[in-house]
Amino acid sequence: MTEPTSPARARALSFDTAAAHYDSARPGYPPALFDAIEEITGRSLHGMRVIDVGAGTGIATRLLRARGARVTAVEPGPGMAAQLRRTLPDTPLVLGSGDALPLADGSADLITYAQSWHWTNPARSLPEALRVLRPGGALALWWNVADLTVPWIAAQAARMSTEFADGAYGAPGDSRRLPDQVPTRERVVSWTRELSVDAHLDNLSSHSLFLTMRQDEAARFLARERAELLKAFPDGVLHEEYEVQLTVTFRPERPSHASNPHA
Repeated sequence: MTEPTSPARARALSFDTAAAHYDSARPGYPPALFDAIEEITGRSLHGMRVIDVGAGTGIATRLLRARGARVTAVEPGPGMAAQLRRTLPDTPLVLGSGDALPLADGSADLITYAQSWHWTNPARSLPEALRVLRPGGALALWWNVADLTVPWIAAQAARMSTEFADGAYGAPGDSRRLPDQVPTRERVVSWTRELSVDAHLDNLSSHSLFLTMRQDEAARFLARERAELLKAFPDGVLHEEYEVQLTVTFRPERPSHASNPHA
């Protein structure tokens, strides 16, 4: 008997049905984000052994490679992985989950989660990341979060919250991040991209909230949203404004012996 799929699992799997759409519609990340990672880790990305987990279609993977990193992508969804393979055929790719990384101990300098940590169980994915990192290696998590101080973005978020019970706009809550006792370094990187109203709606419709609802319901909302946006932007061009929320933690250089009274 097939077990029922949980709502969270269904949303995680929904991206496989729209991999090409996701790849073309989703924003990338600004160079300043990768500058911040280099500053925090004290190392250039050039030559780093990087594992990009939940790599999706390879949006972050491409940018890491452009900085000279030696990247292996890990992606659980076969549809997303197939899209990554089409666009990055020479990038090592492993089908797997952050909760059980199919990789050797101490094999990475840096593990990255771009928009994907919230799909894991941190009680499993954090120990797995620390196992795969070399001593002193870093785990970097980041999310593009829409800047709700921008009036039109706040208005859109309010319409989504009114329309949908699960209308969150941006990164997941703190409950899906690292535990409080884990030492971290945080950065926020602001950036903007200019695009058409229709391209913005393509981005919006690539989110799991829309991928898992009835197509007619999604289409009605997006049509109403297009009309609202064209009132604010009659030339059909807008600026998506983001804050990239970055969290970095490290695997200790040497194991702690605090729990061993004979150490």
